[in-house]
Amino acid sequence: MADTLEYVVETWQSGGVVMLPLLLVALLIYTVATGLLLSFRQRGYRHLKDETVANWVEVPTKGEGEVGEIIRYTQDEVRKLDEVYSRFSEVFASRLPFFERRLVFLNTLVATAPLLGLLGTVMGMLVTFKGLSVGGGKLVDVVASGISEALITTEMGLLIAVPGYFMAYAIKRRKDEYEAFLVRLESLTLQHFKRKVTAS
Repeated sequence: MADTLEYVVETWQSGGVVMLPLLLVALLIYTVATGLLLSFRQRGYRHLKDETVANWVEVPTKGEGEVGEIIRYTQDEVRKLDEVYSRFSEVFASRLPFFERRLVFLNTLVATAPLLGLLGTVMGMLVTFKGLSVGGGKLVDVVASGISEALITTEMGLLIAVPGYFMAYAIKRRKDEYEAFLVRLESLTLQHFKRKVTAS
C-alpha cells in the first residue's frame, strides 16, 4: 500500500504544474455529472408505467412525488385549454434549462481535460528541448524528465476526459427522456381536459 501511494505521488510530481488544473477539472466533471445523475434519479419518472401516470392525470390527488406536483399544478383551477398549455410551458421553462446549462458546462469541462493534457505535453517537450540545448552531464535526466511530463499529462487528460464523455452522454439521454416524459404528460393532460370539457 505504501509503495503504491509512493508511486502515485512520484507520478503526480513528474507530471508538472499542469497536474493541478487537471485535478480541478476532474473534480468538477465528476461532481457535476454525479449531481445531475442523482437529480434525475430523484425525480422518479423513469419507472412509472403509462397506466399509473394516466390514472394520476384522471385523479390528481393520487399523484406522488414531483410528477404528482406537476399534474396538480397543471390542472389546479384550470378552465381553458390555453391555460393547460401555459402551465406546461412554465413547467418546461422551470425545469429543462437547469439541465441544459449544466450539460453545456459539463461538456466544456470534458473538452478542457485533453487540452490541458496537450498543454502539459507542450511544456514537457519544451523542458526536453531546453535540456538538449544546454547539454551537460545531466542531459539524460533532463530529457527523461521532460518526456515523462509530456506523456503523463497527456495520459491524465485522456483518462479524465473519456469517462467524462460517457457520463455526459448518459446525462443527455436522461434529459431527453425527461423531456419526452413531460411531453407525454402534457398530451395525457390535454386529452383528459378535452374529455372533461366534452362531458360537461
